[in-house]
Amino acid sequence: MTKVKIGNCNVGSGSPCFVVGEIGINHNGDLAIAKKLIDAAADAGCDAVKFQKRSVDVVYSAEELAKPRESPWGKTNGDQKRGLEFDLEQYAVIDAYCRMRGILWFASPWDEDSVDFLEKFDPPCYKIASASLTDDGLLRHIRFKNRPIILSTGMSTMDEVDHAVALLGSTDLVLLHTVSTYPAENKDLNLRTIQTLAKRFPQLPIGYSGHERGTTLSVNAVALGACMIERHITLDRTMYGSDQAASLEPTGLKLMVDKIRALEEALGDGEKMVLPAEVAIKAKLRRK
Repeated sequence: MTKVKIGNCNVGSGSPCFVVGEIGINHNGDLAIAKKLIDAAADAGCDAVKFQKRSVDVVYSAEELAKPRESPWGKTNGDQKRGLEFDLEQYAVIDAYCRMRGILWFASPWDEDSVDFLEKFDPPCYKIASASLTDDGLLRHIRFKNRPIILSTGMSTMDEVDHAVALLGSTDLVLLHTVSTYPAENKDLNLRTIQTLAKRFPQLPIGYSGHERGTTLSVNAVALGACMIERHITLDRTMYGSDQAASLEPTGLKLMVDKIRALEEALGDGEKMVLPAEVAIKAKLRRK
């Protein structure tokens, strides 16, 4: 497996699991909430936070934007979508705040204009959302930027994943197993897909983007070989927003990161041997 360098972190076998706090749109268009979520991720020991960026009028049709939808920003779907987007000035604040907290940040661009927007901040990588896996034009545009890429594979067939990997190439690419339901039920997670992807793409680091409730199964994903874990994060799961219920609150996020680090310490190298700590006990308990 080839390791992928994101910022100063190596992602791949033998390196600590790269943990991403997915802020996404859980900031609800409020910089103060975004800063608190960045704090939560940094305090929990995450390596990075991730946002989502859309050019609303490009990603959505006029008909879709005009549909009725009650939200804190108005009465149409367009009001809600526009209310969740940060502009250049606001992302400059996010950029400065992440630098101050010493945590990486990047985003999932949903269209080519959003890629060009994010380029202004020299991101350490790009994330391609599961919804965009079959958008060949977007994939090519992102690859043209010559930055590491993280690709989520939710709601995709293996043929579609094969096509996306062939298009992007294997250089600086990380694949994430994902189930695109929010929240995802345990019976649907199919965590063994992490191993399936590892066998099919032995040259690529494989991770897991989880939308399930709780922390245990994301930690188990690391035991199955995931070298990156991404989880949505929130200040309160009862807040407004479609992703809040599938998110971890700050206490849960810290618990998950701590469990991952404990697991990594406990997994060892797999070599069977008498440990130095066992020598005296062995002499005491063994007769021969």
